Amino acid sequence: MKQLQQTLQRIDGKGYKAYNDIRGTFTFPSFRLHMDHIQADPYAGPSRARVEITHRQLQMDEELYESGHRNVAFTDYVARSVGKAIRKQKVEKSIFIDRPGQEILERTAVVCDKEKVEVRLSIHLPARGRTIMGVQATQLLTEDLPGVIEQALFHMDRHGLKQHVALSDDQYALRAYVKERDALAFVADGSILPRASGVENRPLDPERAISFESSETMATTVSLPHFGDIRGMLIPKGVHVIVGGGYHGKSTLLEALERGIYNHIEGDGRAYIVTDTSACKIRAEDGRGVTNVNISPFIDDLPNKKSTDRFQTDNASGSTSQATNIIESLEAGSRLLLIDEDTSATNFMIRDYRMQQLVSPDKEPITPFIDRVRDLYEEEGVSTIIVVGGTGDYFDVADTVTMMDAYRSFDVTCKAKAIAEKARSERITHESAPFSVKSTRYPLTKSFDARRGKKEKVDARGKHTILYGRETIDLSAVEQCIDPSQTRAIARTLHYLAKKYVNGNHTLGELLDIYERETASGLDELSPFKGKHPGDLARPRRFEIAAAINRLRTLSMQREHS
Repeated sequence: MKQLQQTLQRIDGKGYKAYNDIRGTFTFPSFRLHMDHIQADPYAGPSRARVEITHRQLQMDEELYESGHRNVAFTDYVARSVGKAIRKQKVEKSIFIDRPGQEILERTAVVCDKEKVEVRLSIHLPARGRTIMGVQATQLLTEDLPGVIEQALFHMDRHGLKQHVALSDDQYALRAYVKERDALAFVADGSILPRASGVENRPLDPERAISFESSETMATTVSLPHFGDIRGMLIPKGVHVIVGGGYHGKSTLLEALERGIYNHIEGDGRAYIVTDTSACKIRAEDGRGVTNVNISPFIDDLPNKKSTDRFQTDNASGSTSQATNIIESLEAGSRLLLIDEDTSATNFMIRDYRMQQLVSPDKEPITPFIDRVRDLYEEEGVSTIIVVGGTGDYFDVADTVTMMDAYRSFDVTCKAKAIAEKARSERITHESAPFSVKSTRYPLTKSFDARRGKKEKVDARGKHTILYGRETIDLSAVEQCIDPSQTRAIARTLHYLAKKYVNGNHTLGELLDIYERETASGLDELSPFKGKHPGDLARPRRFEIAAAINRLRTLSMQREHS
């Protein structure tokens, strides 16, 4: 630490590049500071630093960080603690950590192994113009930073940490229960489904919100290791239809199930909502590009004779994009589709009897989803949870029907089936070939050109945009990518796979398997930068990575092995 102080005194007033003299490792009384990367100038991206603390120094119970879900919960809590300390010390303009939100994601901001905890920070080194402010830098690195670490780790709320890890234990047990019961999801009684606003992910004030309550017939009680007995709605596999009046919570329930693929913090209102982690939200996405996808199970016999078993377009319609999104999700391994009619193409979802009478079946290339949803489950083993408000014809194909009334759920399956029996639909089921998604696609090397001029450019812009060379990948319709740090990780993954494995010999599914295998011990493997820690990444699922690849406009796929 004294060496760092002396160096900063020596370079005070010099040009900004002299900050490179502090690159290296410095030993403080309670931690080691690694200055990995020094920003090129005051207007460039911030410097990157790691703070390393041994478990012997922290005297932390090993059970809290031992492995798996506990390690994720532990590092998540440490990152939150550091974020709070930064705000308390009022240095948020100079010291940054990749702060978690309502969901608990595996992040690279804090890494913990059997020997140490590593906190990864971004730091803006102070300057006046391009002149080093050595006194201020000394204050920042030798007083403010140690103050943050002291507050965040050595005076951490140990009780809060234990509760955080205990919640992770309960969520892990709840997911195991849903899987053992061969179910799709669990929604606990007392959950707060609505959010504070349309752009705010925090829960609505409990005093204003109506908490969720399961119907008796769909309720089950689970015994969790810390919470104890908890009651809630267990959604079985099959076709589950959610109905109800406008503003009564149909789409809000579906959104909670979308986010149920991730664990949530205590107080979020969704901490005890869990969903099959392969669940994919499906919607129409007008204008997206499609590359060599077999959408013939849904769309065939186009009037222009254009092939749909190898469908290709730069500007997909609502129906072709929704069909594509389903097939691509199945290709990536999804076993559960989540669909809301509000974000779907109407002609893809259903054609009623009157329209069938006017436009004969031989003139309609679309097999509506209502005529395929049973095939998906019975032939492919893929379940669907679907929000429907405008047509009762889905009662015929449903296994279970839930009605949302003022955010409370009611099992109306028997009533819906009785209505369907009494008032039979006159619509004609669209006759089509057996459902099949057996085709495989091999991404080709030429698809991935990261060059922009003489340099390669792969980066993320917020939550919805990836810059890949000269191309822009739009993820705005990929609703389960919830954090900009996931988007950054997706960008890194694309570049990593393209450099090492995209050669025409691996299917898209095999590339996703490679990603999961090579990042099993952490996301650091994805960083292409020497000397720059990847402290701002969060783990994306294979489905969101596949979505990004599929939306790359230069993508080229072949269906046979090269």
